[in-house]
Amino acid sequence: MARLPGPLLPAALLLLAAAAAPAPAPGRPCGSTGLSRDTVLGRLGANVTLTCQDKGLANVTVSWKMEKWGTVAAVVGGHDRWLAEGNTLLLWRLRYEDSGRYSCYVGGRPLHTLRLLVEEPPETPRVSCYRRSHDKDVLCEWPLQAKPSPGTRAMLWVKRRFAAENATEQRCRYFSKARKFVCRVKVPPGADDTKPLVVSTCVSNGAGGLAGEDRIITLSSVPVKPDPPLNVTVEALEKAPQQLRVNWSYPSSWDPRFYWLRFQVRYRPEPAETFTEVEQVMTTWLDIRDAWRGTRHVVQVRAQEEFGHGAWSEWSQEAVGTPWTDPRDLTSEMGPFSSQFPMEDGTYGVTLPPELFGEDAADGAGGAVMEASARSVASPYAFLVAGGSLLLGIALFVGIVVRYKQTWRTGGQRGAKQEGEAQHVLVPLGPPSPPLSETPLLSPPGPLAPGALHITNLDYFFSEQ
Repeated sequence: MARLPGPLLPAALLLLAAAAAPAPAPGRPCGSTGLSRDTVLGRLGANVTLTCQDKGLANVTVSWKMEKWGTVAAVVGGHDRWLAEGNTLLLWRLRYEDSGRYSCYVGGRPLHTLRLLVEEPPETPRVSCYRRSHDKDVLCEWPLQAKPSPGTRAMLWVKRRFAAENATEQRCRYFSKARKFVCRVKVPPGADDTKPLVVSTCVSNGAGGLAGEDRIITLSSVPVKPDPPLNVTVEALEKAPQQLRVNWSYPSSWDPRFYWLRFQVRYRPEPAETFTEVEQVMTTWLDIRDAWRGTRHVVQVRAQEEFGHGAWSEWSQEAVGTPWTDPRDLTSEMGPFSSQFPMEDGTYGVTLPPELFGEDAADGAGGAVMEASARSVASPYAFLVAGGSLLLGIALFVGIVVRYKQTWRTGGQRGAKQEGEAQHVLVPLGPPSPPLSETPLLSPPGPLAPGALHITNLDYFFSEQ
């Protein structure tokens, strides 16, 4: 093992000790915290007393003037939050606008000037870093619980780990709507994505300064967090009272030619507080098919890398839209008058015209209010279903009546046929017998065959019958 020269050994040990040293705990002081002797620090909402420190002012009442940016902002006297007593000035419930220079006077002669600084100590940064796309710079940010004081500054330093080099200093920007500080970590061209970087932050103002915990990142491990989608619009679909179409576009920081995004849409009707979410949307539009009729809806969209790598973006700005409503339904619902207003019991009152009250209108009783409960617009599908059911019932009833009538007729005909068959008279199968005038009473003489008389007598008997 080669030995280092004597003069280089202490320097190498110092570098190794600095590299092996643990990261300092968050909340350590940083920045300029010293205040001059003539500066008084006050907390927001607190009370503070300013003293005109000048010898020989034991029993003398002094006057005060407040200067801001080189001009006299106020002359103390009669202020509801300021009270001058002797050589002191008491200020109640401090505000940020109370910061400035306060001068005390005796007979128009200035004696002393004090600087009042109204600020809140900064919050400890809790930094998280991400990239808006695969080819963009790294952004580091941290949220705040409360709005920082006007003089608060945030700084960020970046350097390569285990490298004896000066850190790159960058100032961070505060976004009031999101209530967070955002810093940009500029990545030099051709930088190695696997080399670790050390990110340090510091927030300071007149009330002090605090540092955040150092972050060690590599460009390849920084998660991707896209910007929110843009141009979110909500449109009604023609003749679709329960549908809405939502359209949006990719954020300008994301190039869809190389990488795509997947989206998540959430929506709610304005009376409701909970959202309905639709995930895994790969297009830049979505049809909502369960919207409430005649109700305005609030819609938001957010994005993520198409394969789920990284974090979801923030939700987009709210967009609103109302489903399509048939004008005929509005006319039948509102009638010829549209002056509706909510009543105390939750219903809606309709102001009627004076003509409906006859003589009462002339007496000044016009403008009476009739209460009408709010009802939803009737659907034409309900009428179609009811009409079809009624026609089907009528057809079934007619079919049953006709069937029973045919059965009754068939039964009557069978009964009549049986009654007619019972009235028929038996007729002999032989030829009719001749009349009595043509039949001789006595048989001609001569021999007869055996049994001839008997047959003749039977014929006579049947003819008599």
